[in-house]
Amino acid sequence: MRSLAGLVAIVAAASVHLYLLSTHLPPGPKQPDTEGEDGVVQEYRLKFPSDLDELRELAEMLKFYNREHHGYVLLLFCSAYLYKQSFAIPGSSFLNMLAGAIFGPWEGLVLACLLTTSGSTFCFLLSSIFGKQYVAHLFPDKVSLLQRKVEENRSSLFFFLLFLRFFPMTPNWFLNITCPVLNIPMPIFFFSVFIGLIPYNFICVRTGSILSEISSLDDIFSWTTLAQLLAIALMALVPGALIKHYSKAHLKVDGMDRNGTSQAGIEQDRKRR
Repeated sequence: MRSLAGLVAIVAAASVHLYLLSTHLPPGPKQPDTEGEDGVVQEYRLKFPSDLDELRELAEMLKFYNREHHGYVLLLFCSAYLYKQSFAIPGSSFLNMLAGAIFGPWEGLVLACLLTTSGSTFCFLLSSIFGKQYVAHLFPDKVSLLQRKVEENRSSLFFFLLFLRFFPMTPNWFLNITCPVLNIPMPIFFFSVFIGLIPYNFICVRTGSILSEISSLDDIFSWTTLAQLLAIALMALVPGALIKHYSKAHLKVDGMDRNGTSQAGIEQDRKRR
């Protein structure tokens, strides 16, 4: 119970920090459509985007504030990203796209890679300190399967973890909370996350930077946009193809599906039903 109370305290403190940041916006540059008839500046309410419309609206608002309060917007974005990653909350794709829309493709990519790696490492540490017993208790079959695969690939552990990041047979958030249970060394975990999620981050960030430039459906099908999207796809396929080629000769990943479960486990589930 002590470990659970400690985790709850950390989540509560981080939630309060993020809430205060998101509700105490600094005064932004004035623009005509931000004031009502009574001359009161419109208040913005920040929340995590759940669809592309909300993402576009949030991106426009933060770009507006970023003109005069770059440090504040950067702190807010980093805090929100680390909050999601550290506490294994899905939805990083929208934040990656938001990074591209606000900070541009290259600054956004560097920022997304650093935050993904840092947040995943924090998640690793939280799981190691507070959640080992809970992870093993809640997901015994998946943890057992991953443990067996880790031992089979111990001699190529780094490349095995890269393979799991490039071809997610199990969600990234689940890998982050499970790796401490599997006794994965932190340096190997850290660099496998940093390198393994570059293609994913690249796709999301570059797409976000393109979406911020699109004002109509005609822009989506312009030759320039299509060429950029094709380049994104090709750049993301290259490292994945190399790891897949390496895995055929060196890694043992048979018996795992995209959810990280074994075929035998699927058969057992069918029999139980």
